[in-house]
Amino acid sequence: MKRSSNIEKLLLLILFFTGLNPVIAQSSLSGIIREKSTGEILSGVNVYLPEYSRGTVSGTDGSYELKNLRSGQALVQFSMMGYKTRLEKINISAGMVNLSVEMEPKVIQGEEIVVTGGFPGSQHDNVVKISTLKPKAFLTSGTPSLIETLTETPGIEMISKGPGVATPVIRGLSLSNILFLNNGIPMSNFQFSENHPFMVDENGMERMEIIKGPASLLYGSGAVGGVINLIKEAPAPEGKITGDYLLKYFGNTHGVTSNLGVKGTQKSFTWGLRSGFNSHMDYFDGDNNRIPNSRFNRKSLKTNIGLIENFGTFRLFYDYNKDRLGMTVEPAIILVPENNRKNEVWYQDLSNHILSMQNKIFIKKMKFDLNLGYQSNNRKLYGSATIEPLLVDINMNSFNYKLQSSLPTNETTKIIVGIQGLEQSVQNHDAPQRILPDARISDFSVFGLGQHYHWEKLMIQVGLRWDYRFIHVPEQISGGHSHDEVHAQEDSLISLNNAYNNISLSLGSVLNLKDSMHIRLNIASAFRSPNLAELTQNGEHGIRYEQGNANLNSQRNLEADLSFHYHTTHMTFDASGFYNNIYDYIFLAPTSDSTDDGDKIYRYTQSNAFLYGGEILLHFHPHPVDWLHFKSSWSYVSGKQSNGDYLPFIPAQKVKLEIELQKRKWYAFRNLYFKFSSDFVFKQNHPAPFETPSADYILLNAGMGGDIHVKNQLITVGVFANNLLNKTYISHLSTLKDLSLNNMGRNISLVVKVPFGIK
Repeated sequence: MKRSSNIEKLLLLILFFTGLNPVIAQSSLSGIIREKSTGEILSGVNVYLPEYSRGTVSGTDGSYELKNLRSGQALVQFSMMGYKTRLEKINISAGMVNLSVEMEPKVIQGEEIVVTGGFPGSQHDNVVKISTLKPKAFLTSGTPSLIETLTETPGIEMISKGPGVATPVIRGLSLSNILFLNNGIPMSNFQFSENHPFMVDENGMERMEIIKGPASLLYGSGAVGGVINLIKEAPAPEGKITGDYLLKYFGNTHGVTSNLGVKGTQKSFTWGLRSGFNSHMDYFDGDNNRIPNSRFNRKSLKTNIGLIENFGTFRLFYDYNKDRLGMTVEPAIILVPENNRKNEVWYQDLSNHILSMQNKIFIKKMKFDLNLGYQSNNRKLYGSATIEPLLVDINMNSFNYKLQSSLPTNETTKIIVGIQGLEQSVQNHDAPQRILPDARISDFSVFGLGQHYHWEKLMIQVGLRWDYRFIHVPEQISGGHSHDEVHAQEDSLISLNNAYNNISLSLGSVLNLKDSMHIRLNIASAFRSPNLAELTQNGEHGIRYEQGNANLNSQRNLEADLSFHYHTTHMTFDASGFYNNIYDYIFLAPTSDSTDDGDKIYRYTQSNAFLYGGEILLHFHPHPVDWLHFKSSWSYVSGKQSNGDYLPFIPAQKVKLEIELQKRKWYAFRNLYFKFSSDFVFKQNHPAPFETPSADYILLNAGMGGDIHVKNQLITVGVFANNLLNKTYISHLSTLKDLSLNNMGRNISLVVKVPFGIK
């Protein structure tokens, strides 16, 4: 009854807000855009208001205009390739507002608009440090894995079973301790296991935003370690139809990525369509040994429609992903003697549908954000082609909702309040293995977050959240038993009715010593309730027999994070450190027990633990050598249980160095670059009890690319070589380490991207 009551309240709120007919004064914004040093007019500059999903492009005379805007405060972003992104805070009043700006050539990337921290705004004004990755990073990474590209961010690593199966690690926390958002919708991909990747790709993306540290206050129980948010591309400029085609080739796996997208905006109506595929054969290590069954195939379809008016924006998205991922497990090594693309034995067949709505409603000085999402995820696991080919067939259906409001305040204070919830069901079909039981999960939460400027230099942010979770597992046969057997033992049945509730708190501040120097301090206490797998799992999973623990308590952590940022025209420096104390940390550990077949039993347990570490990032562009960029980063994390044992999946210390040579114009090329980088990965001599130490290694990478103008058509091209010296190595976080299988050897990739416009 409580579940239906919550949904009824939400529907009433939706009807109330959408039924109002606010009267809003109409305004327009216009101006002329020039280059700062020469005064030359600039055409093709993107002008975008992210909170209202409105944008346009400056014309041949440098002018732009946006009509029918809502009066009030707004953040305007001006961006163009080769120039610094410029942000302007304005107050739009009734009538015509003029905003002419000057753009500076880009030396080092300036501040950006970020939204994941709760209050959309510039990076430098945000209390929470948010790292960003733009599409260019994925275009030039030379890797077929989105998650591997994320590891270019200091403090981010990945657990992988080859390039097709990878999950992110943020400051030593992974799996159920971090949250992956697809345009604000929490991904439900059975992420309790390192063998279950998130089903997303980088195509059609505006950028990715990463919070390192507890973000449960805004996003709920699964975000105690951090959040990765994939922000979808902005709508096309008003009155335009634009698109792009992308083609990638990867030499090591003979892999091909192909993706085509088109989008348009006519008056207040916006739409978009994108589709593509990704196909790879098995990869080879540095000794030219094939890693059997590491092949993978992916297909994706994305579409959206929307209505953008001065009283609100209403957008509907549909994403479909179909993955077939080869599993490099011991039986597959014998059963897959030849290399090809087709998945035949021991592979995951995954499909994911996401239908989501993002709505913004403006009523006088108040703004309401209403986000709704329905996600249907099916996971099939195929084993041998002749003996029990279909091992697992399970569905997870999730309905997410979030309603938040920006309360009317003054210019120095911002407050948002909201509710958030989840209704989720897990259902098994006719397959012999039931990794998870049939179940229903309900979440409900209330939260509030406030910001206040003080002395014009200090911003303080305070947040409070209450969460409630109920997990219902009806009585059924435990997953570790055959469903054709007759069970007399009481422990062959499982049922569960567990409720969890807790409070999350956060206190943060940013001190702007001057425009170029910022100090951030954040202290947050967050919690995570045990998930369904940790409570109920009972059966073979990969190469282990895993058991849940119905008596687990909620996991709570208290983390302090201190960071320093300084930038000049030719240099950016970031340094941060953290200490994370976790009470009742939940993890999977080996036991002294074995099954009747002799398989070692791993059981979920918990212990107090702590993690600490930090990251340093330096980007230096020496003056007057305007063609040279030097980047370096360092990241370190250590994690221990209270008994002194080390935690699992803790990445090794890493130093990354990169030199990039740039040339804005060279014959037919524009924005030409050459880059050379090296990863110095240290020994990991502090493994968890069921891990082994890992050796150090050095990887060298190189690449070049740029834009070519063929008549009036722009074409982006690039060639990249990862692991240039064909180093043979095994990452500490590779799940193929137990099989003594190495990571990928040399991989040379080619990229071609063709943007286009349709009149």
